[in-house]
Order: sequence, then C-alpha cells, then structure tokens
Amino acid sequence: MSDIEHLIEDALKPPGAAPPPPSPDLFARVLDSVHDDQARRRRLRRDVAAWVAGVAAATTLVLVLTPRSNGELHMPWWILEVATNLALVAIALWLGPFIKRFGRAYAADVFHDNPLTGKSYIVLTDIVYYLIFSAYILFTVRFAPQSTWNNEFTGLVTAEQLTVEVARIGGILLIIGILHGLNIVLMPVLGRLFSLNRRVDRHGERLGDRP
Repeated sequence: MSDIEHLIEDALKPPGAAPPPPSPDLFARVLDSVHDDQARRRRLRRDVAAWVAGVAAATTLVLVLTPRSNGELHMPWWILEVATNLALVAIALWLGPFIKRFGRAYAADVFHDNPLTGKSYIVLTDIVYYLIFSAYILFTVRFAPQSTWNNEFTGLVTAEQLTVEVARIGGILLIIGILHGLNIVLMPVLGRLFSLNRRVDRHGERLGDRP
C-alpha cells in the first residue's frame, strides 16, 4: 500500500488493535495477476508478430504484382485501392478490441452495481462500432479511377490517389478515436443513471411491501 493508505488505515484502526490477518486468497490472487500479466505479454507479442508478418506480406505482394518499366514501379490504381481496403478492415478488427482491453476495468467500475447491464452495453457498443466502420469502408471504396486522381488514361497510382487513400486511413482512425472518446464520457453518466433507476426500483418495492 501507499503512504496515504497506511495513514488512513492507522486513523481508522482502533487503538491497540492488532493488524488484520492477510486475506486467505491473497496468494491465489497474486498468482492470477502474474498469469494475467504473462497472458497480456503473450498477446502483445502475437499482435506485434502478426502486424510485422502482415506488413511484410503486403510489401512482398506489392513488389511482386506491380509491373516495372525501366527499373521503376508502375502500380495500377486497383492494387493501392485493395491494399487500403484491407488496411481499413485490419484496423477496424484489431484496434477496437485492443482499446477495449484497457477499458474493461473502467467499465466494471462504472457498472459495479449492475454488471450484467454493463456487459450488454459493451456488446451493443461493439455492434454499433462495427456497423459504423463497415459503413465508412463501403462509402469510401472505389471501383474505378476518379477524375480527381488524374490517372484515367494511365490507370497508374498518382500522388492524388495516394493522398485520398491516406486520408481514408486517417478518417477511420479519427472515427475510432471519437467513438471511444464519447464512450469514455458517456459511460459514467449512463452507469449513474442505471444505478439510480435500480435504487428507485428497490425503494419502490420496499414501499410496496409496507402494510
């Protein structure tokens, strides 16, 4: 414990009282904490390895599929479009759950009075997130070169197309950040409202039981 916790414990402890015995499940909780930390490290290593392998595979496919002329790469526009769509799907499927791992304790603390409601709320927000991500990807996908890309005749990647694709990736990162930011702000309010409703219902039941 910290110094402040020791001071609070000394202030609340009766004079001459013996220190409280250690919790019987303290060792088991320590072991669980160690195992959880090891599991988190393994997941982190797997995620890093998966991303490194994905980037390496994508780079290899680009170099293999892209035609060359005089030693220069001439990438058709659809290769960059497909790669951007795959990157958007990977970000949506990985970044959301990755952020949620760090918010489980926060959600459990907010919905401590009604944990079942908290679990349902998290599931519903996940569904809403993935619907928004899917809609964003479908709204921005292109099946033919755009006039603003200046590659209608060549069919090759231009700086204008690259700017658009980078903006698409930045857009989904912005959406993920805004949604999780709103969730952080709204979750305590909703948890408080749910707790108040539950207390009001209990109070009403008690009043109804009185003769």
